[in-house]
Amino acid sequence: MENPVLAEVTRGNVVKSRHRGAAIVVDADGAVVFATGDIERAVFPRSAVKALQALPLLESGAADRYGLTEAEIALAVSSHSGEPLHAETSLAMLRKAGREAACLECGAHWPSRRGRGAGARSLRSRAERLDERFLGKHAGFVCLSCALDEDPAGYVKAGHPVQQAVRGALDGDRRGPRGGADGHRWLLDPHLCRAAFGAGARLRALRHRPRLGPERAKAAARIRAAAAAHPFMVAGTGRFDTRLMGLLGARAFTKTGAEGVYCAALPELGYGIALKCDDGAGRASEVALGALIARFLPMDEATQAAPGPRCGRRC
Repeated sequence: MENPVLAEVTRGNVVKSRHRGAAIVVDADGAVVFATGDIERAVFPRSAVKALQALPLLESGAADRYGLTEAEIALAVSSHSGEPLHAETSLAMLRKAGREAACLECGAHWPSRRGRGAGARSLRSRAERLDERFLGKHAGFVCLSCALDEDPAGYVKAGHPVQQAVRGALDGDRRGPRGGADGHRWLLDPHLCRAAFGAGARLRALRHRPRLGPERAKAAARIRAAAAAHPFMVAGTGRFDTRLMGLLGARAFTKTGAEGVYCAALPELGYGIALKCDDGAGRASEVALGALIARFLPMDEATQAAPGPRCGRRC
């Protein structure tokens, strides 16, 4: 099955590129509201499901034990640009748990172009790897480990209590994951439809609390509120997630993943969205997500136009 074209890049009337992929929208019960393309093909959601990975940080009481702020909770679900404020906030999280950057096991990673300022360059040794774009998640993992009274060493390994807690959050429906390990060393179910169900149905509005359970619903609501209040922490200057959540506030939670993956939640509708561009193009996945949100989320003309195509892109 060949997937349909989700987005095109044009110059004048000439189509320069076409990006094929699959997308799905589900309601709070997991029923399909909209689908296009091969939604049964297995994919890795990657960073698009970081909000689910952060659930144990709140459910365990770690966030309250260390007094994590909304900005720090938002950073825990981020794929940030490695800007100075991201680095400073990450270090503050670690120090609240009595730790320093040396305990991080996220490896070395250059910040994105937007994060390569002089302030960011000053902390690039392996012991102070605070430019790492995935550092927020790892700082959250360290805080969770300390709150569980576990040694953070090895927290990225599947057998560590932190990863067991994360695995439980990702596999919340108990149907059993088809596991795989990605570059961030955590395990997840790669199915696109379940990624949507996870992003939306598990982070939906509080009116659906009985299905989630009170503690998980409370944790999900706090994550969504933190991201809405501090979208910069989730991504960074000029990034699509920052711009879109800055525009829509609590009406939408969005999270990008590598290789053209996106997940989103529309809490007032109880909808979850997931999409994957076949060629891994992030520019195409942004346009496709913006079009899906505009299709389902009521908004005025000015708001609807704001997250739309840029630079000759269209969906």
